[in-house]
Amino acid sequence: MSTATTQSNTTFADLGVPATLVDVLVAADRPTPFPIQEATLPSTLRGRDVLGRGKTGSGKTLAFAIPLVARLSGALAGGRRRPGRPIGLVLAPTRELATQIAHVVEPLAKAAGLTVTTVFGGVSQKPQESAFRAGVDIVVACPGRLDDLMKQGIVSLDAIEITVLDEADHMADLGFLPVVTRIMQATPSDGQRMLFSATLDNGVDKLVKRFLHDPVLHSVDEANSPVAAMTHHVFEVATPEAKTELVRTLASGTGRRILFTRTKHQAKKLAKQLTASGVPAVDLHGNLSQNARDRNLADFSEGRVRVLVATDVAARGVHVDGIELVVHVDPPAEHKAYLHRSGRTARAGSDGDVVTVMLPAQRKDTEALLRKARITVAPQRVTATNPAVTALVGEVAPHVTPRPGGPGSGNAVVASGGGTSQGQNARRKRAAREDQGGSTGGGRRGGRGGGSAQGRNASGRGTSAQGDGGRTGGARGGAGRGESAGQGGEGRAPGRSSRGRRRGRGAGETAAARSSQGAAPASRRVHSTSTPAPSARSSAAPRRATWSGER
Repeated sequence: MSTATTQSNTTFADLGVPATLVDVLVAADRPTPFPIQEATLPSTLRGRDVLGRGKTGSGKTLAFAIPLVARLSGALAGGRRRPGRPIGLVLAPTRELATQIAHVVEPLAKAAGLTVTTVFGGVSQKPQESAFRAGVDIVVACPGRLDDLMKQGIVSLDAIEITVLDEADHMADLGFLPVVTRIMQATPSDGQRMLFSATLDNGVDKLVKRFLHDPVLHSVDEANSPVAAMTHHVFEVATPEAKTELVRTLASGTGRRILFTRTKHQAKKLAKQLTASGVPAVDLHGNLSQNARDRNLADFSEGRVRVLVATDVAARGVHVDGIELVVHVDPPAEHKAYLHRSGRTARAGSDGDVVTVMLPAQRKDTEALLRKARITVAPQRVTATNPAVTALVGEVAPHVTPRPGGPGSGNAVVASGGGTSQGQNARRKRAAREDQGGSTGGGRRGGRGGGSAQGRNASGRGTSAQGDGGRTGGARGGAGRGESAGQGGEGRAPGRSSRGRRRGRGAGETAAARSSQGAAPASRRVHSTSTPAPSARSSAAPRRATWSGER
């Protein structure tokens, strides 16, 4: 492994970047390279394997995006694209990071006549299948979903010319290295490989030794590190109440800022509290659906809200310029998380401030954390009105009264002109209306020919009155085994819950229900087309999504 040093006073054209791509970079207000780009481009444009080590915000994405597009559209251009056989691959640990990488690659690829698609879990794979069938040149993927598509035979990596591993250390932290190894083994051994990682521990060094051939190592000098442009602060508060007030004050400025919490629940709760207090905020964490995550990140990056409350995992995927303040609402568990959280500010050579908020009991752990991160800063005991705090906040933004459905409200946007909200709250309300209609003997939505709501599922999954249910057992020769498709079975004992397709048992119950209520004729039965509401049990304890970095 050879080592190259960083040059200076050069342009992208000087480094050999094609004129078409230089024009795209200039149009995007990126006329000159950052140090890691300046260091790596001469090697990567010649097809060398490269190990790039640069801190968060140092410009790593462009450092591999430029040679990826330049070489695939030039020396490695393979003619007509083939379905399911891309020629360029970028692996990233999280959905957010994959999306951000694609946004950087796409303008360059478009100028060069190449196509780009993203592949990650947590969303339907149908659009991804369609993209592969149509033929795509460059794939930006998270390891898990790509591995699934490979096993299904939807994509083959045997035509890959260039492979990039971005934030390999984080993929190792998330346990993805076995999957990454399988993916790398599926690519041609003579292809170009580029690996970017802040560290070489946790098995990353094994990837380098196994898959990179005589790589050139490029490291950005410490003097050029974004950390040098950060100002670090540690604020100690006396009580949890004082901490709450301090965090709200730090969030109240006019600039863009990110607040980091340790858990998903804390992120959601804090975003709601800030919004309710007049500081619009959105949350970003693994329990959100992909659409919600995209919407919240767009609200933040496009300026509709100034405050993003995120978890540690989300820290890796947020690449938004102009963030003036990062607040560690709770000190992270280890120093790597501190550095990656903090790297959301002071990006691309700009300045930024980082605040760690701690209680007295957290002092010892915080000091140890900062030592490992090689950050020297003296803690300050403060209140929300301390001059050191107000100086960081700067101009206070006007109070914003929360509005339902608005950015930072935490609610679904109110639908207008058709459509049905599928949020849990909306489904509970629909279920309650249906129950009320059923108990009065045939309400507007689902009083199925009458009957009284009973049992613990009275406000449950798509049911209203279930005394005689949707389809009666008598319709099947008096067997007493009625079936309700997606509405919960009829004729069940009071207190029994129903989920999905449930067969009611007991001819006596069904017959009694018919004789006392009267079954609705089949031709008049109403079948709701709305999504079934959750059962009472699921309303009380909704199933929680899991998070594995890309899900």
